[in-house]
Amino acid sequence: MPEERRYKDSKIYGCFVLNRLVSELGIDIYQSSLEEKLDLLLQEHAKPLSKEDIKHEIKSNHYMTEKVIGWLKEDGFIRMEKIDGRYRIFITKEGVLHIRKFNAFYNELYREQIKEHYRFRNMPYWFDGE
Repeated sequence: MPEERRYKDSKIYGCFVLNRLVSELGIDIYQSSLEEKLDLLLQEHAKPLSKEDIKHEIKSNHYMTEKVIGWLKEDGFIRMEKIDGRYRIFITKEGVLHIRKFNAFYNELYREQIKEHYRFRNMPYWFDGE
């Protein structure tokens, strides 16, 4: 019998998106004194994602992508810019601090869903489970 696929809720999709945005910054979110440096780091290292990038990251459809982006924006974890009809999505200071604080929680709570989600790719840097 095939292995049962678990449903991924909005929290884990948000986790995937925020961690992808953090990885694009190329910084260590666990470095000391991060909060004092974060505004400057976000200015200097900001690399936005497109909606298509996010859709690919969460491996979902347009509808779910829009919902996840909406939730993250509503919570203040991302900001969006529209340039030439295309959206650019950036992580905010609040988004970085949220993922820094809750990654261990997400790792524990969603361990199996994370493994399943990344089964055909390398596990992300932030996942510490076996």
